[in-house]
Amino acid sequence: MVFYFESSVVSPPGLIYMGKDKYENEELIRWGWPGDVWFHVHNYSSAHVYLRLKEGQTIDNIPQALLNDAAQLVKHNSIQGNKINNVDVVYTPWSNLKKTPDMEVGQIGYFCEKSVKKIRVEKRINEIVNRLNKTKTEDYPDLRQQREERDAEERNEKKHLLKAQREKEEEEARRQKAEAQNRSYDKLFKPESMSTNYDDGNDSDDFM
Repeated sequence: MVFYFESSVVSPPGLIYMGKDKYENEELIRWGWPGDVWFHVHNYSSAHVYLRLKEGQTIDNIPQALLNDAAQLVKHNSIQGNKINNVDVVYTPWSNLKKTPDMEVGQIGYFCEKSVKKIRVEKRINEIVNRLNKTKTEDYPDLRQQREERDAEERNEKKHLLKAQREKEEEEARRQKAEAQNRSYDKLFKPESMSTNYDDGNDSDDFM
């Protein structure tokens, strides 16, 4: 089971989601979406919370209010972290999550520590948690199928972009060729480049 939340601090609302338990977290780690951002309470057990980024959005330009929503939600879903103040929440792109066969269920590492960011949560803000929980929905998605469909859409989009780029380049090549031919014709038909029967100074009609 996966829980979905909508954050109304941005428009359109941001999508935040998390697995019901560590086994669902394993599936999310395996079939997450490139670009999505993963959140976890630092040094404490907690839910694995994900934020789905919109097109053009990166981990570096997430609106602060949306960042706070995700951090509050992950703190609230930590048995220990929810009871104490001043906890750190780490977050990083899904693509930076490292899973090896020797790791326990729900355990992860990072490919690059420099890509891991941190936000301090001073205390739980019930207003934020309650607002998010009012939007909570449950689903049993086929995460693998969703990921494969997403990847297929991305491949098709790239194909269309490449096709459009090739057509643009071909059109530009035709335009340049036409301009070159026009310049050549213009030079060929310039008056000073043309010759007549009178060019040798013979203006007589007598050809004998």
